[in-house]
Amino acid sequence: MKLETAATQLEALGNPTRLRIYRALVRAGEQGLAVGHLQERIGIAASTLSHHLHRLIATGLVGQERQATTLICRANYAAMNGLLGFLSDECCADVRSPQTKDNAA
Repeated sequence: MKLETAATQLEALGNPTRLRIYRALVRAGEQGLAVGHLQERIGIAASTLSHHLHRLIATGLVGQERQATTLICRANYAAMNGLLGFLSDECCADVRSPQTKDNAA
């Protein structure tokens, strides 16, 4: 994952409302949630939800699918796992072992 992509996704999740929306979609699993149900669960106006969903979709964290007259939103788990991997892949990579510290002194 590119640094710019991770930064954009993290910025989108940095808004409390978008984070609540995203967590609700992650909790919903692969079946996702209809926009109306998501709106009820989060308790925000339709126009506000639309604005925040647009941002999450633009970053690739959320996808939408129309099923007849219902719009279903789903968390993009591949994107979520990519972001989490980006954050954790190099965890502690620069930490020297105790032996290395002793030898350096």
